[in-house]
Amino acid sequence: MTTLRWNRILRLAATTGFVSMGALPAVHTLAAPAKAEAAAADGRQVIAELRREIARHDALYFRQSSPEISDTDYDDLKRQLADYEARFPEASRAVAPLPALGDDRTGLFQTHRHRDPMMSLEKAYSEKDLHTFHTRLMKQLHDDNLVYVVEPKFDGLAVSLTYENGRLVRAVTRGNGIEGEDITANALQIQNLPRSLTCDAGDGGEVHPVPQLVELRGEIYVPLAEFRRVNAEREAAGERLFANPRNLAAGTIRQVGSREVSRRGLQVVFFGLGACEPAAALPATQRAFYRRLTAWGVPGVPQLWLACGQNELIAAIDAVARARPGFEFPIDGAVAKLDSLSRQREMGAGESAPRWAVAYKFAPERAETRLRAITLQVGRTGVLTPVAELDPVQLGGTTVSRATLHNADEIARKDLRVGDFVQVERAGDVIPAVVGVNLQRRTPDVQPFIFPTRCPECDQPVAHNRGEAALRCANPGCSAQLRRRIEHFASKACVDIKGLGPAMIDALVAGGRIKELPDLYRLRGDDVAAALGRTGGKSVDRLLAAIEASKRAELWRVIYGLGIPQVGASGARELARRFGSLESLAAGTENAAGFSPGRIESETGTHAAGETARPGSTSTSAILAAARYFADPKHRALAADLIAAGLQPLMSVAEGAKAALAGKTVVLTGTLPTLT
Repeated sequence: MTTLRWNRILRLAATTGFVSMGALPAVHTLAAPAKAEAAAADGRQVIAELRREIARHDALYFRQSSPEISDTDYDDLKRQLADYEARFPEASRAVAPLPALGDDRTGLFQTHRHRDPMMSLEKAYSEKDLHTFHTRLMKQLHDDNLVYVVEPKFDGLAVSLTYENGRLVRAVTRGNGIEGEDITANALQIQNLPRSLTCDAGDGGEVHPVPQLVELRGEIYVPLAEFRRVNAEREAAGERLFANPRNLAAGTIRQVGSREVSRRGLQVVFFGLGACEPAAALPATQRAFYRRLTAWGVPGVPQLWLACGQNELIAAIDAVARARPGFEFPIDGAVAKLDSLSRQREMGAGESAPRWAVAYKFAPERAETRLRAITLQVGRTGVLTPVAELDPVQLGGTTVSRATLHNADEIARKDLRVGDFVQVERAGDVIPAVVGVNLQRRTPDVQPFIFPTRCPECDQPVAHNRGEAALRCANPGCSAQLRRRIEHFASKACVDIKGLGPAMIDALVAGGRIKELPDLYRLRGDDVAAALGRTGGKSVDRLLAAIEASKRAELWRVIYGLGIPQVGASGARELARRFGSLESLAAGTENAAGFSPGRIESETGTHAAGETARPGSTSTSAILAAARYFADPKHRALAADLIAAGLQPLMSVAEGAKAALAGKTVVLTGTLPTLT
């Protein structure tokens, strides 16, 4: 939310009697009827503003996997809206309502209707909320000792898998709860997703027959170790990091084309049930359902807690919170469900959530510290990324002293000023993020941060491209850009030159021994020795040998290493299969794509590598992006110079086999077990 928009909501809130700073929960009694009438009109406007803002954040979160605010801030918006709706019910009915559920349909996939609606969960944030939940169930079911199962709340993308006669036939996202997007082809790339259900005996020889039809509900997620690995590669490549594992999982599973999905370690876990035929196949309790999942060979939640009554419910949720650091998967809370399925059916469901379950959201760990400075990093494409330099503070068991600020808009939205006391949160339990400012501790001497108009590295002008939030150094010869380009090209994800780390690259560039990328392949022993500050030796020989070996790197790795805008690893593989050599790629991209230079700009997508793609094939998007890149004579000259310097990339055996099949029609006879 922009600072301007939020300030407008605060001003409107003040006219209705709400506190005008921070959150807006407190209501003051209105005096005269005229004042009440005016407050109601303003209340209607605040409700409209909040609903529009929440709808915008829903689209960013559910459809684009690119939220601008934290879950906590989003939940605060929802609570503020609920407060206003309760205070001004007539005004609330006069404003277009929000959908009951967020809608994750992107338009990139075919849609499919769920047999049973796929709902969300009621949220709880305090022991008081848990007391309200338990009391409501206790009164309706006339039982003081209700039994619950409590489990970790996975933070991923909700999915429903349909099995018919034990065989997987479809994987569908939640969508709007009624219908979602069919992601079956991509889901089949998830290694722990069962293609069929087994019928093994459970503990004690209990038999768990497979239903004729069953919808299993769960989450697609990225293990924390895989999240760290992907972000480490992206950081080395100068690419924008994923803010949390949920964004990575959602962005990956929505790739148009399943190849990239298979290269990231997505996992799936199941904990819910949709339609089931025959109904007699349903177990009696939630615990029995989990045992059935195990017998069917389906990955379920790894640990459960049993609770009887309110006190044990609260204790079980505390136990999940204590166990959280030991989990290798992302969670953001705990889920409590009535154990009895018959009592679940008796409680039923509301408009958007079942009445028999609640999701307790853990408060993110935050710390307050001083913002000492804002520094700028220049990436390989010239993007200037602001970084918060903080007084060191303990957070999540580690010392945090730096946090990314993304771009100038982010600084303005949060109104961050050097010298402020800021709240820092570990987003997704991994990446530190500045989430707010303590305005009560702001002193008069702090000043807004002004982005420079010239690059801090080369002192050349900074450009702001249309449609981008980022500012860029417009000088392609900027030494910072050159260093980052070499780091990316030499990284493990690209040509993998072992021993060529940031310090060595800095020394080679600073000493003038590398002025452009092809100079890497012209280095001699004395160049490397001078950068090391000593005479030749084994370290020099090893580095030169690694550079020599990289001349025969796989073609797709070389293409990825060039850093073509909007071409990630998946797109690079597509280009390697399509063109077969660097020469053909540089010379023939535009003609092969069938696009004129004038159309390249308008047709090429703007999504970042690893994020949700535009409609259309990955191959077409990559060709268009490469066409725009090689339309610049400097880039064609770069490719030619790399080849002249000895670069001879190879097609891998697998990629060569795929290229050999390109354009051919393959006919299959018989049946495929997971497809209709």
